[in-house]
Amino acid sequence: MRVAIVCPYALDMDGGVQAQCLGLAAQLESAGVHAAVVGAGAPPEGVGRTVRVRANRSTNPITLDPRAVPALRRRVEFADVVHVHEPFIPLVGWAALSVEKPTVATFHADPAPWTRRLYRWAEGLGRRVLAGAVLAAASEVAASAVPPSWGEPVVVPNGIDVASYAPETPRRPRRVIFLGRDDPRKGLDVLLAAWPGVREAVPDAELLVVGRARPRDIPGVDFRGWVTEDEKRRLLASASVMVAPNLGGESFGITVAEAMAAGCAVVASDLPAFTAVLAGTGVQVPRGRSAPLLQEIVDLLEDPERARHLGEAARESARRFDWGVVAARYLEIYESAVTAHRTSIRHRKE
Repeated sequence: MRVAIVCPYALDMDGGVQAQCLGLAAQLESAGVHAAVVGAGAPPEGVGRTVRVRANRSTNPITLDPRAVPALRRRVEFADVVHVHEPFIPLVGWAALSVEKPTVATFHADPAPWTRRLYRWAEGLGRRVLAGAVLAAASEVAASAVPPSWGEPVVVPNGIDVASYAPETPRRPRRVIFLGRDDPRKGLDVLLAAWPGVREAVPDAELLVVGRARPRDIPGVDFRGWVTEDEKRRLLASASVMVAPNLGGESFGITVAEAMAAGCAVVASDLPAFTAVLAGTGVQVPRGRSAPLLQEIVDLLEDPERARHLGEAARESARRFDWGVVAARYLEIYESAVTAHRTSIRHRKE
């Protein structure tokens, strides 16, 4: 089988969907399936120059270049199956849906309320555009945005290489880690508001902030900024507690899954997506509130045995996100897409 994995965002920029497309392609190749990622970006690597568009409390690099449409169609000609991620993101997603091939469409986002209203308003158009495609979603939250008339998405979680998150790194019982890019919705300010209280209760507590670099001198806080993937894994494995104080807009929580794979005890906000990922192996607090966040961090730092047990349970639970499991599920879905496409062609001929 030959699979074209279509990403609507710039492949030369970091992002969750980009990482999932590239990771899935690598796993499929290792399983003997020819897979290529096609996405936005300046040619020849991409199919169209990108612009940054603000949506869902984040900035996304997409292409509005009309030349991307014919370019994408040429790039997926080799494929037996076209797997488009975020199918309604212009122009790459739209172009992929217009290709007459077996198609899988994966929804990743927890759309903003206006997007959900738009889906309902354009429900008939969406049903026609997605006709014949097999739908998937990265989580129940992402699936909940899809109108029932479009079909019922199969929930396939985002993937990670679980084994790679267990480097031989000593764990520091007083180390807390935050992982996230510089978006307000990631909730770092909530954590920083709680941190003085954490240090008052646990004077030797240390906080690593990975993914952000701020010119601020806060006792016990080390802003690491951007780090390599290997360094990220090492730092996660060195921490006792990972904090995910996100405020909203999360459909999965890949950083939570990564922390679980690394064996961290996780303290996360009460987002439904995080509840599903943690599956009872972490601690959750009301989003946007520093006081309960402070207390849960302190409780875990003062009870390292509890933190260790939570981390072990989390690591075991994270195995369901391993790339081997995720890719095998998608291979089953690709076969379903091929069957559905053949059936559709046969019905059109009758």
